Amino acid sequence: MQLLDGKKIATEIQNEIREKVEELKSSSKKIPHLAAILVGSDGASETYVQHKVKACSNVGFESSLIRLDQDISENELLSRIESLNENTNIDGFIVQLPLPKHIDPEKIRLSIDPSKDVDGFHPTNVGKMAQGINTYLPATPMGILELIKRYNIVTKGKHCVIVGRSQIVGSPMSILMSSAIENGNATVTLCHRFTENLEKFTREADILIVATGIPGLITARHVKEGAVVIDVGTTRVPDATKRKGYRLRGDVDFESVSPKCSYITPVPGGVGPLTVTALLLNTLKAATEFK
Repeated sequence: MQLLDGKKIATEIQNEIREKVEELKSSSKKIPHLAAILVGSDGASETYVQHKVKACSNVGFESSLIRLDQDISENELLSRIESLNENTNIDGFIVQLPLPKHIDPEKIRLSIDPSKDVDGFHPTNVGKMAQGINTYLPATPMGILELIKRYNIVTKGKHCVIVGRSQIVGSPMSILMSSAIENGNATVTLCHRFTENLEKFTREADILIVATGIPGLITARHVKEGAVVIDVGTTRVPDATKRKGYRLRGDVDFESVSPKCSYITPVPGGVGPLTVTALLLNTLKAATEFK
């Protein structure tokens, strides 16, 4: 069994991005600028956004963090998004989820200019991805592809089973893994909450990608010998032994599953660091390739 070390790969990619930023600086070209909107004070969202801001600093990007009150109206938020759409200094921006219940996330997603949608969630970018047109890929699936690529995991002709069909991970991951791209060309099965006899499908997987948010859902009985297992889950569970009072737990029961795997991601330290790094890659693309 070999760990798929997301931290290591994220560091490699960020070093590559930093070199490209230095080239931009030496040519007196514009430095990429990523902005993030954070509504309210959700603990997990705060952590994620701070990781993104720190990553920008690490690679030499400019960044802006826009903090808004929990009770901001939907119209006010839409107005702030429009100002970022029109700001030529901002190459890309994200609106951190989840949003307060009185704000429609779909309306927010649609309001973002697709050319600045470095999260890759706008329907225009999702449609381009589905048709194989160069665009921004959703950050977590893009990070998973980088992990697969850099560990030289063969995907062509393999059976990839994805558990979870969210618009953020599962659904786009199924499109990418079956697409005629590098690190694609797999035969894909997409499972979800209504899939009967989940174990029947997961035990057939050469590559198993799990993104449900249900801690410990996948156990040893769900996995065949030699499978590649990629755990996207990062659920906070109470743990009095930890300084913060919680620990992160994945969707895969690492202790029972890892002895059966050829490769497996840890939680934390697997997919998470690459999600942030993929956001940087999209922002670099926004500032250079799509200008």
